[in-house]
Parts: sequence; structure tokens; C-alpha cells
Amino acid sequence: MLYWILKYIVIGPWLRVLFRPWLEGVENVPEKGPAIVASNHLSFSDSFFLALMLRRPITFLAKSDYFTGRGVKGRLTAWFFRGVGQVPIDRSGGRASEGAIRTGTRILDSGSLLGIYPEGTRSPNGTMYRGRTGMARMALESKCPVIPVAMINTYEIQPPGRILPSLQRVGMRFGPALDFTRYEGLEGDRFILRSVTDEVMYELMTLAGQEYVDMYATRAKELIADGGKADALSMVESGTSAVESDTAMIESPN
Repeated sequence: MLYWILKYIVIGPWLRVLFRPWLEGVENVPEKGPAIVASNHLSFSDSFFLALMLRRPITFLAKSDYFTGRGVKGRLTAWFFRGVGQVPIDRSGGRASEGAIRTGTRILDSGSLLGIYPEGTRSPNGTMYRGRTGMARMALESKCPVIPVAMINTYEIQPPGRILPSLQRVGMRFGPALDFTRYEGLEGDRFILRSVTDEVMYELMTLAGQEYVDMYATRAKELIADGGKADALSMVESGTSAVESDTAMIESPN
């Protein structure tokens, strides 16, 4: 009940008026049945716009920090995520990652729509980064399609660190559903998981028109922090190592 109140009465009308969001290819999202909506992650506001513009309710696996935040923003964030039925997960890695994947699989097995950001965290500079394989595992185990969606201009309206968004138009470009049932029974093969993940990331890159760097966003954040205002892409081009172990981490809003 609260989901629909927030969407159509409290938050939704304001977002529509202020940001005039546009959609392209939204018919690719199935009207019923389990599916993963995989998106690039540019801004804290990504999840708000996706939830607003999709006809179906969408569940994100939100990091547990969003349910324990302090201050006005923390309380509002927790209230919003609880109100729309979002699920807190532990992102500390290891067994916690396995728990997050099981939670996502249960949501899909119930026939719901699951939102995932394969990059695992927000882009620190508007560049697209390497995807994590947790999304691929859930897609293969649940035998559900993956619908790629590119968030357009959300980095410009609210990049990481900005509290109040600027008033610009926001877009969402959905691609055709990706079917990976050809890999049925191979969800434990890490090479298959990487292949599925890379295919989704390629579609996202094409839809979004973003520059792509083959390193994890978490590593890019570390490099940017170490180098001050230096851009992670320039570090890669100059030969900086970007090697990380490939874990099954997944995340929604961050």
C-alpha cells in the first residue's frame, strides 16, 4: 500500500514534474513473471526513477546501511526503502555475498522483478566499470531473462557527494530481454558467469553510450581517492594495475 502512495501521491508526481523523465523501450520489461532489471549506476537517485517509471513494483537488494542511517536523510531513506518493500543485504563479502544471492534468487522465484546494479556501486566519475558476477548467478539459477536499462543524465543531476539534485531531464533506455537459458546447469562455471556478465555490460555500454573501463568501480574509487582529483581512466591508460579478484558481489543503490 505504501509503495503505491509514495509512487503516485507523495514522491512520484514531484519527480515527474521536476525531472520530466523519458522512457525508451520500456515494453521490453515483461508484465509478469520473474526478471532481472540490470542497470548502470550513476547516482543515488537511479532507484527512485526506476521505481517511479516502471508499472510493476521492483525490488532492490539495498545495502543494510540504508536502513540504519542517521539524521533527516538517513531516516527518510530508511522509511522509503522499508515502505516500498526493499530488502537489506550485507555487502561485506564472502558468505554475505552468498546470502545476498540466495535472497535475490528467492525474490525471483516468487515471480517478482529484481533490480540489480552489476557494477556493485555507483560510478565515481560517470564511467562504466566491470560488472560483478552475482547477477549472472541469479539469472542462471532462476532461469529468468535480464533486461538491461541505461540511466541517462542521472550522474549530471546528482553525482556522488551532491546532496541536492540539479533540475535536468532524466532518461531510461531499456534494451531487449537477454535470454541465458542456453547455459542451464552451468551456473557454477565461473567462465560462464563472466561471459554472461560481460554480455550484459556490453549491452549497457551500448545503451548508455558511456566510456567503459575494465576494472571494478571499487578499485577506481580507491585510485581516485589516492590520486586526488585524478581520473581513474587516465590511470588505467598510463598502466596502473586494475587487477582484482572476481567475487559474486552485487548491489543496488549506493
